[in-house]
Amino acid sequence: MAEKKTVKSLKPKKERGDKITMLTAYDYPMAKVIDQADIDLILVGDSLGMVILGYEDTLKVTVDDMIHHTKAVVRGAENSLVVADLPFMSYKVSNLAKTVESAGRLVKEGGAQAVKLEGGKELVAEVEAVIKAGIPVMGHLGLTPQSINQLGGYGVQGKNKKAAEKLIEDAKALEAAGAFAIVLECIPTELATEVSKQLSIPTIGIGAGKGCDGQVLVTHDLLGIFSEFTPKFVRKYAKLNQKISSAIKEYKEDVEEGNFPSQKESF
Repeated sequence: MAEKKTVKSLKPKKERGDKITMLTAYDYPMAKVIDQADIDLILVGDSLGMVILGYEDTLKVTVDDMIHHTKAVVRGAENSLVVADLPFMSYKVSNLAKTVESAGRLVKEGGAQAVKLEGGKELVAEVEAVIKAGIPVMGHLGLTPQSINQLGGYGVQGKNKKAAEKLIEDAKALEAAGAFAIVLECIPTELATEVSKQLSIPTIGIGAGKGCDGQVLVTHDLLGIFSEFTPKFVRKYAKLNQKISSAIKEYKEDVEEGNFPSQKESF
């Protein structure tokens, strides 16, 4: 049986040079399959807004949405470490108590073992407050989808020297504040590699090259289920959208032609 992953089991993997694996899940059956594949971390991402709920971005996702899906994932994840996203406007607000309350609900009601939030130096006080409350925090730098209106689109971040220097400073600030790992999204490979070298905590890349300490993808992208848009950094390991569609059409034809249910499938 695989050993239960914790926030403390990740840093030794970085030190040994062992790559860390993370995938998203939003429900019990997917979490169970991922867990059985011995993936290190399962992220209940606010990407569920687009992948599961059909929104155009992540901004409409609520804490209640996150709790609902996190509970299902936790029930399916025996060994993987479950991290839940703090959704838009559940932090980065005037009072730290709001951030701690949101994180606390994801852990207490949702069952998450850690939370993830987007941002750098400006979030140090919030990261420290959540950790002080006994909740592990994962950072997220580079392309931060909750800031999509401010960023002006889903583009590569940290491309110039000033932006790259800021990202390194932000990463160091998050590490100093106590974050146990940082997701680096859509930044140049060279920059991600440099950040990974300068930190003692693991970096997990998505569209950030192979120099990170680990990788994460949205599972529905990897499996070819979510087909409305495929980012450049996604490798499709299956095309389940086509297979599912084909199976449903076959079912429809069998029902319409009287071939289902057969005597064998009847009582």
